[in-house]
Amino acid sequence: MHIKHWFWVSLFSAGSLPAFSQTTESTKKLYHFSGSASVTNNGIALVPNFSLNRPAAIFLFSFGGKRFSVEPDIRFSLDAKPWTMLFWSRYQIIPEGKFQLRTGAHLGLNYKINTLPVDGTPTKLNVVRRYLAAELVPTYHISSRLGLGAYYLYARGLDAGTIVNSHFVLFSANLNPILPAAGSESLIKRFYLTTSPQVYYLNQDGLSGAYLNVNMQVGIHDFPLSLSSTFNEKLHSRIAGKSLIWNVSLVYAFQTTLTKASAPVLP
Repeated sequence: MHIKHWFWVSLFSAGSLPAFSQTTESTKKLYHFSGSASVTNNGIALVPNFSLNRPAAIFLFSFGGKRFSVEPDIRFSLDAKPWTMLFWSRYQIIPEGKFQLRTGAHLGLNYKINTLPVDGTPTKLNVVRRYLAAELVPTYHISSRLGLGAYYLYARGLDAGTIVNSHFVLFSANLNPILPAAGSESLIKRFYLTTSPQVYYLNQDGLSGAYLNVNMQVGIHDFPLSLSSTFNEKLHSRIAGKSLIWNVSLVYAFQTTLTKASAPVLP
């Protein structure tokens, strides 16, 4: 489980465009390939006891169409040790309009350093633990400056020593106090700022907690680099983890649209 970005950076989707003639019909299907790579001073997961708590690199990718996409989420410490790998499949049930609804599922691999005996000698090893999870994500866009959202995730641990049942419920507001101005020659108007305050409840095998999380991102419109920061504060919790964790990240993002034409269909 992880910053949802958990901090978690954005999804991009595209539709389909029909073209007709008197004798043939071809359909152009639009696909997206997008993603981001970021470096942070502190690897934070939205679920506190899955945080790395040291510098990390995060790679997020998304490939798919208007409704279905595959979205790997790969995270490493800066000394090249794996931290978390999530292999998401997501489906947009309601992809357009003010109200949107998404669902998804993933296989998650979480790596932690454990001291285990190797030939009778205690040795630090990076041990992987597997999780299966499913999500449901409704959002409502009030205006171009304000959106409201909710998030539910259920995860089940598959290995001995893992958290067997996890329930995660989040409510968020997405604010855009500075909107990008297309074609503006003013430098200040080319900047954008987004912030997302979130409150969430977490239950792990009967242990529960409530948290406040704030994500912020600032950048220049049509420029691939941006800065982001996350603050996560424990309000009340019986789950292990620091009371306050935060980070600063440098993010590089890209987006590409791909077109695939089907074979002609005779009338």
